[in-house]
Amino acid sequence: MNNNDIFKKLRVALQLRDDQIEDILKLVDFRMSKGEIGNFFRNADHPKYVECGDQVLRNFLNGLVIHLRGTKEEPKNAMDVIKQNQVEISKNTSAKPKLTTAKVAAPKKENPNASKKKFASKKTAPKVSVVEKVKFKNGKK
Repeated sequence: MNNNDIFKKLRVALQLRDDQIEDILKLVDFRMSKGEIGNFFRNADHPKYVECGDQVLRNFLNGLVIHLRGTKEEPKNAMDVIKQNQVEISKNTSAKPKLTTAKVAAPKKENPNASKKKFASKKTAPKVSVVEKVKFKNGKK
């Protein structure tokens, strides 16, 4: 297990986004952009994949301690911080509008010849069962 795997597992377990990881790293005066952080979480065979160094993981863990526990002057309860993060995530997911696939019927235009065509083409072909149309071509007779 390499540093990238550890970093990924911590990110998933604590439900952290890239901007939150960026803020955690800023707590220990370690600056990284979201793009650089995102490169750590890519697939190993991706062209922009970057190996996470010991210094990055060490600074992230030190920043995570400050983020969760707070400083000596202002201590925090780690579970409160995690619960607050979960509430934030649930707000963000519920605030996004969900896409609906409801179809809106377009208004129909009246064609003056339509009434004549409706009654003239009432004849329908007999329905053929779908099972009868299937032909198996697997080499057996």
